[in-house]
Amino acid sequence: MPEVSRFYGIIIRFYYRDHPPVHFHAIYGEHEGLVEIETGKLHQGFLPAKALELVNQWRLLHLDELREDWKRASGNTGIESLSVSKVKKERWTDGGEVL
Repeated sequence: MPEVSRFYGIIIRFYYRDHPPVHFHAIYGEHEGLVEIETGKLHQGFLPAKALELVNQWRLLHLDELREDWKRASGNTGIESLSVSKVKKERWTDGGEVL
C-alpha cells in the first residue's frame, strides 16, 4: 500500500488493483476514509469533518497527479509520491489563520 503524501497527521495511500470508484485512502489517527478523486466525496469509512476538509483542499491541488497515480496503481505499476512541499499552505486557512 504505497504512501502518496503525509500532511497535518493525515496519510494518503493507494492500494494496487483497488476497486472502483476511482479513489484514494485517507488515514487520520484511527479513522480511514475512501475519498473519490473526482468529487471529493467520502465513499466509505469516516474522517472527522476538519480532516476531510483538509484532504479535499489537498486533493484539489493534486487532482491531475492523483488521476495518474490511480492509473498506475490500477495497472500495478509504481506510483509517484506527492511532495508535501507542493502543498500551498496559504490556501489551507480557516478564518485567516494557517492551519
